[in-house]
Amino acid sequence: MDDRLYFRQLLAGRDFAQDDQVARQMVNFVYVVGDRRTGEALLVDPAYAVAELLDLLAAEDLRCAGVLATHYHADHVGGDLMGWPIQGVAALLERVAVPVHVQRDELPWVTRSTGISADHFVAHGGGDTVEVGDLTVTLVHTPGHTPGSQCFLVDGMLLSGDTLFLQGCGRTDLPGGDPAAMYESLTTRLARVPDDTLVYPGHLYSADPSAPMGETRRSNMVFRPHTADEWLAIFGR
Repeated sequence: MDDRLYFRQLLAGRDFAQDDQVARQMVNFVYVVGDRRTGEALLVDPAYAVAELLDLLAAEDLRCAGVLATHYHADHVGGDLMGWPIQGVAALLERVAVPVHVQRDELPWVTRSTGISADHFVAHGGGDTVEVGDLTVTLVHTPGHTPGSQCFLVDGMLLSGDTLFLQGCGRTDLPGGDPAAMYESLTTRLARVPDDTLVYPGHLYSADPSAPMGETRRSNMVFRPHTADEWLAIFGR
């Protein structure tokens, strides 16, 4: 599928939303996964400057066919971030009528954070797939940062949201966070991800924007503990 896969990693505050102070501070990534032949594309965690993201698609002869949401936090899908309004999925749906794919455990959280009714979302379980053109994205339920956090596997890449960064993992002390669930997600649910899979995180919290899963397992401190008790003693706060 390499000849037809369109993939792009966009850094908020640099590649788009350049004038947005919050975007520059939060260093979120938005991803585009598309099929060049059909012209369809999925936006992963569109936030901050929706019109700019849609214009970027149009410049590549792509149209938005749907949204993949890793989790409900405002810097990923829009909403209120500690008093700062962030544009996101609600603004996108005003411009294009597309499905927004979330993990079913995230549904009550994302409806509250975005103000969008549940009928705008498609609720999934782990292992479900979403098609874009002739490309298939596999959804991996990875609770811990939030109840319905999910990662996306497509064409040898893992879009890991705030579940896994190249260094560290998502916080578990925010509403809906669960340290024990995070340990299980990292060590069991992501265990089947091959070492040569490229990890693309939800934020630029490291020098590199991506890295192979094997390298991440070797260098990331969250994989050092050998038991749940050891992990919780270090990271379960």
